[in-house]
Amino acid sequence: MVFRAIFDKLKAGLSKTRGVFSGIASLFRLRGKVDRDFLNELEKRLYLADVGTSATTEIVEKVRQSFLDKEITGDVEAFVKQQLKAMLTSGEGIRYNLNGPTVVMVAGVNGSGKTTSIAKLARRLQEEGKKVLIAACDTFRAAAVEQLTIWAERIGCEIVKNQPGSDPASVAHDACERAKARGVDVLIVDTAGRLHTQTHLMRELEKIHRVVSRLIEGAPHEVLLVLDATTGQNAIAQAESFKKAVQCSGIILAKLDGTAKGGAIFAIKQKLGLPVKFVGVGEKLDDLEAFDPDSYVEALFV
Repeated sequence: MVFRAIFDKLKAGLSKTRGVFSGIASLFRLRGKVDRDFLNELEKRLYLADVGTSATTEIVEKVRQSFLDKEITGDVEAFVKQQLKAMLTSGEGIRYNLNGPTVVMVAGVNGSGKTTSIAKLARRLQEEGKKVLIAACDTFRAAAVEQLTIWAERIGCEIVKNQPGSDPASVAHDACERAKARGVDVLIVDTAGRLHTQTHLMRELEKIHRVVSRLIEGAPHEVLLVLDATTGQNAIAQAESFKKAVQCSGIILAKLDGTAKGGAIFAIKQKLGLPVKFVGVGEKLDDLEAFDPDSYVEALFV
């Protein structure tokens, strides 16, 4: 029942991307064989979904060769699904700290959906019975603290913040101390998202990293990067820039419901090697789902 509910949400959220993938089976039935025209059309559809050059080339070549080797006898859609699933790995959720608060740092450029993703993640953890605290460490942008405060109040989650322009690391310090004192299960730390000052961004992220690691053993236990799915391949460039500043452990792919470029998830995995841990499939607070490759690929073709 739970699986069905999650699958239905993925199906609805991926409707625009699914429009690109869903014609593959009918395309094969119309032609009855894997010939040059079919492969060209398959390649075109994968590009439209923003699967990426390398991943698209790999899939198309496997379809061509497998058909020649008679590994595909009719159900080309099932074969393509199999190849897509093989390219992805499960995000495996959050790695929890067994000896105190789990610290989750969240990074991402402004406008990527970072603030709403933090709220959705906090709500998801609350529903799992976790006591959650949010640290508003994006102090360089006053609106970021204000927006995060509104979301925190909406979901009934405590937030640690300071005046705009204050030291982000000092906010992280106060949040760690409060998390330990109040028996918090998960501390979510927001960070500044300004790629145009990468050097400064790197220093601030490293400073926050040092502070939380000094106060809580093993912290940060997760560093999640929020990427905007609507930007497709451009999301990879964002991820590469952030990886230079901080060692990311996983990705939250936001705004999947607003794009036909959901195929970018394959290129992200192939180029970055980072697992997608959560996907945003709508605007509601409960529209953040743990990533499952099988459900994701199946939802693309329904």
